[in-house]
Amino acid sequence: MHLRCGPLFPAPHALSARGCTPTTHPLDPPHTKPTRPNAWFIVSRLLQITSSSARPRKEAMAAAAAAEVSNNRVILKRHVTGFPTEDDMELVPATARLAVPPGSAAVLVKNLYLSCDPYMRSRMSRHDEPSYVPDFVQGEVLTTLGVSKVVESGHQDYKPGDLVWGMTGCEEYTLITNLQTHFKINHPELPLSYYTGVLGMPGLTAYAGFFDVAKPKKGDYVFVSAASGAVGQLVGQLAKISGCYVVGSAGSDEKVNLLKTKFGFDDAFNYKKEQDLNATLKRCFPEGIDIYFENVGGAMLDAVLLNMRLHGRVSVCGMISQYNLEQLEGVHNLFSIVAKRIRMEGFIVMDHYGSYRKFEEEMAGYLKEGKITYVEDVAEGIESFPSALIGLFYGRNIGKQLVAVARE
Repeated sequence: MHLRCGPLFPAPHALSARGCTPTTHPLDPPHTKPTRPNAWFIVSRLLQITSSSARPRKEAMAAAAAAEVSNNRVILKRHVTGFPTEDDMELVPATARLAVPPGSAAVLVKNLYLSCDPYMRSRMSRHDEPSYVPDFVQGEVLTTLGVSKVVESGHQDYKPGDLVWGMTGCEEYTLITNLQTHFKINHPELPLSYYTGVLGMPGLTAYAGFFDVAKPKKGDYVFVSAASGAVGQLVGQLAKISGCYVVGSAGSDEKVNLLKTKFGFDDAFNYKKEQDLNATLKRCFPEGIDIYFENVGGAMLDAVLLNMRLHGRVSVCGMISQYNLEQLEGVHNLFSIVAKRIRMEGFIVMDHYGSYRKFEEEMAGYLKEGKITYVEDVAEGIESFPSALIGLFYGRNIGKQLVAVARE
């Protein structure tokens, strides 16, 4: 694992050999009655038949064999209750054929980078009531967002060599049949891995949740929980660009230092060292909080509600403190929403995909100008996916957690 900081199968088409069985040979002598061929003639005939029929068949078999490649994949071994473990997943060997079904509009991609995201924890459990994303199926490959390269295509808008990001399998190669939420990569001059984060779903999440939901004004007091993660680090920097005062919380002194020195937060604290979150927030925000970007839930949300200003806004992105609990924690200070006329709104990033291209150009500009800095935590190899994903729920990652499957 290493950190990087910076501003910046279905079967293939049939391959078959056509056999050739000649009825006459150009060297046959003319005759009018059956004659017994000599030994030389028999050998020459056999050689011709063999060379004309077997060689294409061997070439076809060789081509078919070359089109099948290793495709290690990560499956869900069992549905999860409580904290997940690496043993809930399994790396299984498989193969993939480098082709798409004849006549289909599917594309076959080679996965380069795979994203590890907190929302995946919910999909690892079995739910009686459906959520906004379906549960993973036991025994089947996990799916996640990833950066991929098109290998074969039956779709008119995609060709081999195209770079895309979108939902894919936790495996080396994936056949994608639904391309409605996939995007071609417009800025390959930036690190491709950024499309799992700052230029991908987490980046759009930060952008939409802050600007479209929280609707900041210059001078607002902004608090971001889980502020060193894939989304939080961007919310804080976007808030600073917008002229806000920004404080973040994180789970280690190292992460707190990162918020202050790398991401430009005005202040930050280690929530694990604070005995009274209400008092901590009063210390950081003596005049109260205008915008809370919510990533945590539970006790943190309870304390924040007491410290919101009149007409404050809470943009609810996630609640990672609750994902592994069998009995969810209650929130006791909800009347603050009434007394302070707080607007609290949840959002799903998929609802904002229509503004992705606008976001991509704006964020790419910030990166190139050095206005946004992004930190990644990169694990190497498909086999590292289970441990990388589990690490999210123990705070082991610093910055955006992703897995490099192949580097091109």
